[in-house]
Amino acid sequence: MSNFDEGLFLKGLEQRKSTLGEEYVVKNLSAADDFTRPFQEAMTAWCWGFGWGDDTIDAKTRSMMNLSMIGALGKMHEWEIHCKGALNNGVTIEEIRAIIHVIGIYCGVPQSLECFRVARKVLSEAGLLE
Repeated sequence: MSNFDEGLFLKGLEQRKSTLGEEYVVKNLSAADDFTRPFQEAMTAWCWGFGWGDDTIDAKTRSMMNLSMIGALGKMHEWEIHCKGALNNGVTIEEIRAIIHVIGIYCGVPQSLECFRVARKVLSEAGLLE
């Protein structure tokens, strides 16, 4: 980890665990090898330490922004992970639904249907939907 500030990595690690869950983060970091570890470390420092570590935008709002952007990109694996994280950060079912409505308006109905499918899975697993 000589390429960046270890303090930023540790700050990012704390935020990443807080949003995505310690088990998920530890599993990902433990699975990193010599090929992927530098990216995992840099992403934790940059995305989670620098980006999420900026207190200008609170974690709930940042989660809502991420759902919108990742949904627009159609990166559904990441959308699922961040949907779980959004719940951890206090985003409500109603807010998730409203975000998906906006995705449908700006990115198309097929993309909103994908988001609804994944959100239903996440919300069901969390015991929030029948």
